[in-house]
Amino acid sequence: MSATVNTPAVRPAAPRRRGRGGPGEGRTWVAYLVGILVVGLTVVPLLFVVLGGFRTNAELNSDPAALVPHHWVWSNYTSVLGNAQFWRNIYNSLLIAVVATAIAVGVGSMAAYALSRYHFRGREAFYSFFTIGLLFPIGVAALPLFLLLHDLHMLEHWWGVAIPESAFSLPATIVILRPFMRAIPAEIEDAAMIDGTSRLGFYWRILLPLSRPALITVGILAFVTSWNAYLLPLLAFNDQNNFTLPLGVANFQTQYTQDTAKILAFTGLSMVPALAFLAIAERRIVGGLTGAVKG
Repeated sequence: MSATVNTPAVRPAAPRRRGRGGPGEGRTWVAYLVGILVVGLTVVPLLFVVLGGFRTNAELNSDPAALVPHHWVWSNYTSVLGNAQFWRNIYNSLLIAVVATAIAVGVGSMAAYALSRYHFRGREAFYSFFTIGLLFPIGVAALPLFLLLHDLHMLEHWWGVAIPESAFSLPATIVILRPFMRAIPAEIEDAAMIDGTSRLGFYWRILLPLSRPALITVGILAFVTSWNAYLLPLLAFNDQNNFTLPLGVANFQTQYTQDTAKILAFTGLSMVPALAFLAIAERRIVGGLTGAVKG
């Protein structure tokens, strides 16, 4: 007699139901919507300024809400590019930003090195002092800073702007660099000391190259902060030849109050260097901040 084996019947898999997604999909759509709104609120005003420079004053007065010009006018931008004062403002901003960035990164890296690799009494208090500096508004120091620059005879000189701007960039520089330098293994420092490297040699030859991503990040932040600064140059400069680009924009608006199209062209061109610099350096900023958070 042959035995019969009962095998269970295999049922085909039920097709997946296409319905509404879970709560995660809803949150994704909300995030996309918020992102689109933020981009719209940011980009549309920039486009209005840039495209407004290609319009005439009559067109701006008759249809100010229109975004695309009916007739493209290039003379506004060519006149601004041919203005010697515009290039003078760019040179002043570049000079001050480079000097302020070099001082902030140099002094900030040395302070971060001491606060991250040395153990001494009051170390955390010093670090907290620099951290509190992030909350210190520059407007509070406007009058004392002006009197100090006047007593030091640093008004109408780019040093009188570069040094205070570097000082205001120090808190962010130290706060970012300290955890990054602290995360570097102590074994590397011990091996360098065994090989006869001094503490200064370890800082210069080993620590700074290993901290390059964070140094680039704080350098970019200090440069952009100095480039966009308005109050400090306003306090120190009264001569138009010393004006930085933000002061130059304000001065140009005062001189050409009735020529709105040319003002928009000047403003649009003044935004190009900062936007281009940020677009190129965006990944560097994110990479340096990520390393600092991990440290």
